Formats: sequence, C-alpha cells, structure tokens
Amino acid sequence: MTDTTPTLGPTVHATATDTGTVLLDERTGRYWQLNPTGAHILQALLDGTTTADIAHALAERHPGLTPEQAERDVTALVDHLHTAKLVMP
Repeated sequence: MTDTTPTLGPTVHATATDTGTVLLDERTGRYWQLNPTGAHILQALLDGTTTADIAHALAERHPGLTPEQAERDVTALVDHLHTAKLVMP
C-alpha cells in the first residue's frame, strides 16, 4: 500500500461499463475510456495498491507478459492519468 492513496480528480467521474470504465472530466468535457485491464489498474491504484504490486499481479495473470513490461505498461498508464489530471496524488 502507498502512504498517500490517489483519488480521482475533483471534476472527474467514473462509470463502469461492460467493456471497462469511462471517465468524464467535467473540467475539459473530455471522455476517457479504459479497457478492462486499464479499469483494473485504475481501481487498484485508487484502492492504494502500488504500481509495482499492480504490475506483479498483471504479469502473474497474463503468462506472456513479463514483469518488466507489466511495470512499464502500468507506469505509463498511471503517468498518463496523472498528466491528464484524472487522478490526483
């Protein structure tokens, strides 16, 4: 677990769908769609799971995915969510 659990940005709303999660940023009017894996990563992040632990779980779940690639992919998504101000530290 992290010391500071991230939260959705104050103007961001998340809705689960059959194909993942949709985020609406009221500040910009933009919608963001996450596939099931992206939705899982977002939820785990909001639950306080570290990116390393998220990546480890994904690598275990997907045999063709190396832990190193999982770490890069999770970090890239989390960085993108932070840059877009969808998730706040």
